[in-house]
Amino acid sequence: MTLRLSKRLADLAEPLDSIAEPLQGAVRAVPKPVRDVLDGVWLGNPLHPALTDVPLGAWTAAAALDLVGSDAADGALVVGVLGALPTALTGLNDWSHLRGDTKRLGTVHALVNTMGLTLNVASVLARRDGRRGLGRALSGIAYAGTLFAAHLGGQLSFGFGVRVNRTAWESPRDRYLAVLDEEELNGGKLCRADLEGEAVLVARSEETGDVCAIAATCSHLGGPLDEGDRDGDTVVCPWHGSRFDLCTGAVEGGPAVYPQPRYEARCRAGKIEVRAAKE
Repeated sequence: MTLRLSKRLADLAEPLDSIAEPLQGAVRAVPKPVRDVLDGVWLGNPLHPALTDVPLGAWTAAAALDLVGSDAADGALVVGVLGALPTALTGLNDWSHLRGDTKRLGTVHALVNTMGLTLNVASVLARRDGRRGLGRALSGIAYAGTLFAAHLGGQLSFGFGVRVNRTAWESPRDRYLAVLDEEELNGGKLCRADLEGEAVLVARSEETGDVCAIAATCSHLGGPLDEGDRDGDTVVCPWHGSRFDLCTGAVEGGPAVYPQPRYEARCRAGKIEVRAAKE
């Protein structure tokens, strides 16, 4: 499926916005510590893509075992159903931040997966009742839907950049360049500077007084950190509330899981000079 077809599919889901938006709001109301776990802040990578391997792998095994007539397919099917539950929760959490085409394509992705899960549960029950032919038919239809949903998930990641590190392509220079007047940092301001095409957030640490610099583009979904709020030496993204240490770029709260690239900064003759950090 091309990106153009994905967008057309997203357009078809537009009538569901009236249901999707209140649901997104309800998910965003979940306490932040819970959401940080679901985001994968503790892992340092998005959790949802990692979990999808469990149900998809188990249901692939079940389909293969059904083809050779093995009853072991039943166990694989159950493993997939159990693995789908935390996978769905993490996916719902990721989807709650999306807008426009990505939200709508994510809605279709979720609906197809829900249909597949429902059919697989029905397949497990049919097999337990001795109706193995019906059970295989149900899980076969579910598997086809799961593959389609997995493809949509790939489009969201690779076609639309959902949960991709938005700072991964930054290639800052290793020589100091003047980017700001030192007086611009007065009053604890968050200042945006341009370092040869790279957006940099520059601020003075409240704790040490040092000048700190990190990438100004949020690694989560590209929010402008210089327009965010400051909480001591922490900056809060204005789009989705991700929190980063102003001096190290470390993630202090999700939904972001990737740290912000850090820069070295110094004061020279009333100017703030910045270069890539030498880790």
